[in-house]
Formats: sequence, structure tokens, C-alpha cells
Amino acid sequence: MQLGDLTLTPLWDGSFRLDGGAMFGVVPKPLWEKRAPADERNRIRLGLRPLLVRGETVQGDRTILIDAGIGGKMDAKSVEIYAIDRSRNLDDSLADAGVSRAAIDIVLATHLHFDHAGGFTTRDASGALVPAFPRARYIVRTAEWDDAAHAHERNRASYLKENFVPLADAGVLDLVAGDEVIIPGVRVVRTGGHTKHHQIVVMESGGETAVFAADLMPTTAHVDEVWIMGYDLYPMETLAFKRTFVREAIDREYLIFFEHDPDVAAGYIREVKGRKHVERVL
Repeated sequence: MQLGDLTLTPLWDGSFRLDGGAMFGVVPKPLWEKRAPADERNRIRLGLRPLLVRGETVQGDRTILIDAGIGGKMDAKSVEIYAIDRSRNLDDSLADAGVSRAAIDIVLATHLHFDHAGGFTTRDASGALVPAFPRARYIVRTAEWDDAAHAHERNRASYLKENFVPLADAGVLDLVAGDEVIIPGVRVVRTGGHTKHHQIVVMESGGETAVFAADLMPTTAHVDEVWIMGYDLYPMETLAFKRTFVREAIDREYLIFFEHDPDVAAGYIREVKGRKHVERVL
């Protein structure tokens, strides 16, 4: 789809499952299960939806991949635990978009959890870990990199070093300190909350705005301000940011891309009589 001069293409790296209670925090199960039915192990189905952004710069056209899904490196035990299904994956959706891995100029990380950064690296014929996009520069927020590289007991299971350390080893890592413009019309904004330095991606062109919400609002069920994941390390930061952001998104009609919704790639947040819902676009 077009957003002014930017071309936005939602991609698909398959699906996986996480515990429903953890996905909705303090929200009671009778409420969240109406929107996200759980399986016999209390897991709900989630999508893996990176976003392809194509735009022009003074150096020419640039192709950006925002996050890269879970990738294909997970071991059999993890595949079973998370019910990972990549029967249709990132390579398939890139092919549908007419884009090769070698055509990606920038890989932009919202954060470095395994379900967002798993596709950043792959194994070559010798089994060595290498960047999955051979021409790309990988952009990561400096403080997020530091947190991932020095993970603690609470977040260590989410930060798998095989997904990001090889980027530094290969010399393809670019660290950014703050809310910076990546290319004209594409910028990052720190939200905190989910991780201390989690960020979203704001795209603006032709008088329109789209936002890749990442884990600020992973699914359409999370547009309500108080529907916050138990996985968020700093939930009160999430709440504070969402209070302002959701109102702004409604009033200014931002198109929101939902990275983990299994059914809806993007839509507008609407409010009717105080209740919020998503009007699906993609």
C-alpha cells in the first residue's frame, strides 16, 4: 500500500503461540479469551509480521525491513513449546513482494527479543552464524543493544545472542542513541515499557501517518490502554505512553501495523461510546 511516497508491505514469518495469561497481564481470562481463544495449554495464536518499507532518499531508493520474525534457527524443543509454524515464512512473503534478501538496505530493530530479531541471522553452509541480509546495515538502539548484551534473569530467555552478536562481529551494526530519522519520512520513537528501550517506527508521507507498533500494542486486542502484557518489564511506562499515543492515533487517524495479530495486519483505532476497536485495512 502507498503512504504518500512510501510503499508499505506487511510480511509474514509464520505463527507461534504464547501463554494467554502472560499476553494480557491482569486482564481476566473470561475477557481476553473472547478475543484470543486459548488452546489446551492456555496458549494463544500470534502472528509474526515484519514490515517492508520502500522510500526515496538523496542516495536513491532505500528498502527497509522492520524486524524479521522468529527465523529458522530455533531448536526442536523451542518449536514445540512455542508451536512455531513457518510453513509460510519471510522468504515466501518477500518473494511475493518481489524483493530478495540482497535487496534489503536497512534492517531496523524495534527491540532484540527472539520473536523480532530471530530472522536477523542465519547459518551458512558451514554452520556459522552470519547476517541473513547480506547487503543490509542493521540499526539498533544503543541502550537496547546494551541491555540485550548484558541480560539479567528476568529477560535472558528473550535475548538470544545468536540473533544479534554476529551482526557486530560482521561489522554491519549501526547503533543509534535516540529518536532518530532513518530515512526521510521514517523515524523511531522510544516507548519503553515492554523493554526499557523498546521503540516503535513512525512513517509520515503525503500528510498521512502510519505506525509500526511492535510490542506496544502487539495485537488489535491491546488497543485498550490497560490491556498490557505480563511480559512488559515496565508496565507503568507502557500505560503512560499508551494513554497519550492511543488518543493521538484516534484523533489523527494513524494507520497502525500490528506485529503479532494473527488475522489483522493493519487498521485504524476507532472509539464508539468510550469503547475502542480496530477498523481493519489489511
